[in-house]
Amino acid sequence: MYPNLKLVIFKKGLHQNNLARNVGMDETLLSKIIHGYREPTAVQRRSLAGYLAVAEEWLFESYDVTPHNSDNGQQDGASGSGNDEGT
Repeated sequence: MYPNLKLVIFKKGLHQNNLARNVGMDETLLSKIIHGYREPTAVQRRSLAGYLAVAEEWLFESYDVTPHNSDNGQQDGASGSGNDEGT
C-alpha cells in the first residue's frame, strides 16, 4: 500500500482516471498500484512521480498496515488467573 501516492492524488484533487490517462496507464492498473495489489515498474514509478512533481522514493514508501497488539498476542483473560501456583 502506498499511502503517500493516495495522499498526493487527494491533495491535488485528481481523479484516478485522469491521472492514469495522463501518465499513459490503465486506470485499473493504477488502482491496483495505489491499493498495494500490484507493484509498479520503474517506468511507472518515474512517470507517476514526475507527473505529480514529488520524489519517487517518498511517493512509493510502503507501510505495514497490520495491526500491532501491545499485549504480545494475548487476549483479555488468556493468561490465566494470575497466580503461579503449581509451576
